[in-house]
Amino acid sequence: MTFKLQYAALPYVHQHGEIEVLLLTSRETKRWIIPKGWPEDGVPPHEQAATEAYEEGGLQGAVQEQSIGCYHYDKINKKGVGIPCRVEVFPLLVKLHLLRWPEKNERRLFWTTPQNAADLVDETELAKLMCSFSP
Repeated sequence: MTFKLQYAALPYVHQHGEIEVLLLTSRETKRWIIPKGWPEDGVPPHEQAATEAYEEGGLQGAVQEQSIGCYHYDKINKKGVGIPCRVEVFPLLVKLHLLRWPEKNERRLFWTTPQNAADLVDETELAKLMCSFSP
């Protein structure tokens, strides 16, 4: 099977000695996801993941150059056809959450523990990545 590649950020912060990760809603289905998008020519994968975190969640910070793993899902296109996707995930230590960003009015954001986030996402592989996440 051939997969289309995407890059995602796993935004996180340290709160009171604990780790919290950010989930946001998808624009179409309103499911809980992490910021992700398609590769752009000349942009390294980790930097593309950081760009998605900014565009979708208004986040800026330090992104790791190394992926912590991947997950798979079917992106449903406008014709209702599922496109198999493989998503490489890059942790992003959030240092700044902006008041304004490109998709602010299109998504909801939710900071929570990795374990709770794992219960909220639909993708089993993403849930496992979140549960094992240790920056």
